[in-house]
Amino acid sequence: MRRWLLPLLILLLLPAPAAAQKMIALSFDDVPRGRGAFFTPDERTQRIIAELKKAKAPQAAFFVNPGAIGHGDGVGGEERIAAYVAAGHVIANHGNSHKRLSTTDTAAYLADIDAAEAWLKGRPGYRPWFRFPFLDEGGKDKAKRDALRQGLAARGLRNGYVTAESSDWHLESLTRDAVRAGKKIDRTALGQLYVSWHVEAADFADAMMRRVTGRQPVQVMLLHETDLAALHIGDLVRALRKAGWTVVSADTAYADPIGTEMPDTPVANGTLTEALAWAAGVPAPRWYRYNQIDLATAAFRGKVLGEGGGE
Repeated sequence: MRRWLLPLLILLLLPAPAAAQKMIALSFDDVPRGRGAFFTPDERTQRIIAELKKAKAPQAAFFVNPGAIGHGDGVGGEERIAAYVAAGHVIANHGNSHKRLSTTDTAAYLADIDAAEAWLKGRPGYRPWFRFPFLDEGGKDKAKRDALRQGLAARGLRNGYVTAESSDWHLESLTRDAVRAGKKIDRTALGQLYVSWHVEAADFADAMMRRVTGRQPVQVMLLHETDLAALHIGDLVRALRKAGWTVVSADTAYADPIGTEMPDTPVANGTLTEALAWAAGVPAPRWYRYNQIDLATAAFRGKVLGEGGGE
């Protein structure tokens, strides 16, 4: 027995390994969105605010398209944006009209950013962050990408980058189309997909960041102002915590030095996680699996619509 005492004592005296620091902030794009599958825009905003409060979630960021205010279902959007801020959240620039950089002239794209800034600046809750619509930073056109990086710096804006996403916009679109077609939806299965895919995407981003940076930066999750968020954002916050995540404010996330990274990749389109992995030589796939639209569609049809297939 004595021969085991010394190793045992050594183990007991060693410091405990540092706990994993999985921290993540929530962000919502395309505000204000029009009517979805289940709610009016006003109902959706009220539910998102209430569910975030109920889950004791900290400050989230809402990336705004001011050009959508006052058009179609976007009527009343200004009041809804103000409600997010009044609830303790922040707002930032997502372009005035949600242009895709790879198919837009550089000068016109910068003018669209300026139009959004003219609406945003000086409002309560404003942050000088710009998120590229479609996460499109110029596609394969590096000259355009670099021109935008310079343009943002000249305007005192920083990239409102994303590190974790699961294409929730696609899940919302599939749901809306199914409702319009009168298909029977398994609402429980739909909620499970929304929650589990986001948690898995966060864990995927954490593992990839540790692999390519050697540390655990604060993650930024991409969500959209959708009816699915209104239904399940509270469940998602609770599931993230159960999976070991600490949900932090958007201000905390964007204070992380990972935000100064500007990877030089063949295609500037996607998450910062993917770009850093690409720059580090990680082979594809460098993205969470359900960002692959065909896989997500098959899983939705199988699990939510009961049409066969799915995993």
